[in-house]
Amino acid sequence: MRSQGEGITAVPRPARGWPQRTQSLARIRRILCATDFSPASERALQTAIELAKSSGAELLIAHAYHPPNLSQAEAVASGVYEEWDQNLRDAVAQRLGPLLESARRQLVPSRPLILSGAPSEAILEAAEAQGVDLIVVGTHQRTGIARVFLGSVAARIISAAHCPVLTVRGEP
Repeated sequence: MRSQGEGITAVPRPARGWPQRTQSLARIRRILCATDFSPASERALQTAIELAKSSGAELLIAHAYHPPNLSQAEAVASGVYEEWDQNLRDAVAQRLGPLLESARRQLVPSRPLILSGAPSEAILEAAEAQGVDLIVVGTHQRTGIARVFLGSVAARIISAAHCPVLTVRGEP
């Protein structure tokens, strides 16, 4: 007769969205790197490029901008809001260009994602819609009152992502 628990191996369940330990980089087919164009994001992008290169994954480089305020749009002539929004999108595309070139110079297939809205929500929605296997995001290392008032996009992404999230610390 066996004692209780003898011969039974407990296998811990992974947290929601996290891969089993046996998952290798080869299973990562699409990586989304979120950028706010800060030094922390530069380090995250380089990490994402290295991961994409070693796994053969496609790299999506995403930036979320806040669209013009709708209440302000009512105060301007028709068509101005759309032009205003397009100017913001064009500015983001211009800033994403060198980041895409950096990835492509390292032979990593990449494409931009220009998102609008609250950054954490826009990034999470895009990751799910694009079938992303990994999100890479830089952290600013805010602490204390600054973190309370400004919040953390990375923390919100980590708490709600459907896939693993890799955070990369920015320079202190």
